[in-house]
Amino acid sequence: MSRPEHIAPPELFYGIDEAKKYTNNSRIATIQAEMTLRAVELLALPDTDDVPCYLLDIGCGSGLSGEILEEDGHVWVGMDIAPAMLDIAVDKELEGDLFLQDIGQGLGFRPGAFDGAISVSVLQWLCNADKSENKPRYRLQRFFSTLFMALQRGARAVFQFYPENDKQVDMIMSTAMKCGFTGGLVVDYPNSKKARKFYLCLFAGQAAPGQKHELPQGLDNEAPGVAYTETRIHNKARGKSSRRPVKDANWVLHKKELARKRGKEDVPLDSKYTARKRKPRF
Repeated sequence: MSRPEHIAPPELFYGIDEAKKYTNNSRIATIQAEMTLRAVELLALPDTDDVPCYLLDIGCGSGLSGEILEEDGHVWVGMDIAPAMLDIAVDKELEGDLFLQDIGQGLGFRPGAFDGAISVSVLQWLCNADKSENKPRYRLQRFFSTLFMALQRGARAVFQFYPENDKQVDMIMSTAMKCGFTGGLVVDYPNSKKARKFYLCLFAGQAAPGQKHELPQGLDNEAPGVAYTETRIHNKARGKSSRRPVKDANWVLHKKELARKRGKEDVPLDSKYTARKRKPRF
């Protein structure tokens, strides 16, 4: 079976039909949720419900990962190269800000803007020279150097990706290290051809005083992190979460206000139950 990056550039491969098919496929959504939850786990963010983290979702697509970040209580920014994918994300009216961006041309955020970054099934696309002007090493260097600047010192970036071969892994990792990152490759279920997943876990500079960066261990059948990760996935499927709910009555009212401002005519009226809890949003 041909790899998607060998068929067409991402902005063409994920056209309107493919974007809808990808988003509406329940199996893909489940796998995306699992990999997003694992990526967030590898970020090792501070466990503070009162102060949400500001995260970057690289290759956010139609917002499948962004929805999980919102449910976890984080504020996020998403970027993707495929307009059709972003159109679907916009229609979902997610809280995150969305940008149309080719990450191989670099990121334009101010230094130290983000507390962390995640990416699911995107990094391998930068290794494909689908156009004559696209040089994989240059695009990787441009991406990693600007990402390093956009992260707070000591923050992490976690990439789930599907490497084509060991040479590709070496090129990605060596380029990231030249741009200032430290870290390495985390492989979950390395002995299973079907379940094996690759995560590049990068550290942007030194850890906070009194702390040190340690590369997380990959999961296997006996790994202590399995129960935690699978419990989170199970709880998400059952509508449970250890964090405070994000989509409360005020969130619903805010979404309705946005829809009315955008001229939508089929917005449901506010009920007496949600109106009673209404609070000003600053």
